[in-house]
Amino acid sequence: MAVGKPASKGSRDEANERLLVQAAQKDPERFAELYESHFERVYAFIAHRVRDRAVAEDLTADVFHKALANLSRFDWRGIPFAAWLYRIAANLVADQWKKGAKEIVDDPPEGSTEPNYDEIEHRAQLFRLVDGLPEGQRQVIVSRFAEEKSIRDIAQELGRTEGAVKQLQFRALEKLRVPMGGKNG
Repeated sequence: MAVGKPASKGSRDEANERLLVQAAQKDPERFAELYESHFERVYAFIAHRVRDRAVAEDLTADVFHKALANLSRFDWRGIPFAAWLYRIAANLVADQWKKGAKEIVDDPPEGSTEPNYDEIEHRAQLFRLVDGLPEGQRQVIVSRFAEEKSIRDIAQELGRTEGAVKQLQFRALEKLRVPMGGKNG
C-alpha cells in the first residue's frame, strides 16, 4: 500500500476555500465568511490604486456586492477565489478611471497585470494592525496617514495638544513597526 504525502497547508486552505465558496453558492448567508477572509486584501488592492479613502471603501463594497450577485456563476478552476475578487476590483477601478474620476493615482490599470499578492497581504496586515491599536492611537494614525490631516488639525479635532497627538502617533508607529518588520525590530 502506497502512502501519499500529507496534504500541504496550501492545498488544505484551497480545499477549505472551495468548500466556503460552494456553501455560499447554496446559501448566500454563508458569503459573510468569504467577505471576512478577503475584505482587507481587496481593500488594500483598491486603496493602492485610488487616492480617496471614501472611493476605495465604496469600490470595495461594490466588489463584494458584485461577487455576491454573481457567485452562482463562479466556477472553480483551481484559481483562488481571491483572484476572481481582484479581477472584479481591477475592472471597477478601471471603470472609475474611465469615468474621469480624479481619485485614481496613476495611469489606468492594465487588465492583464497580475496583482502583487505579497504587497496586498502586507497592506492587509497593516490595516488589521491599525484596527487593533488603542482608540486614540488608531484615530491619530487614520487621520494623519489615511486622511492626510495635519497634527494641528488632529489636535483640534480630538481636543488635545499637538504634543499629545505627536506622542500618540509615535506610540502607534512603535507598535506597528515590530509586526510590520521595521528596523530595530
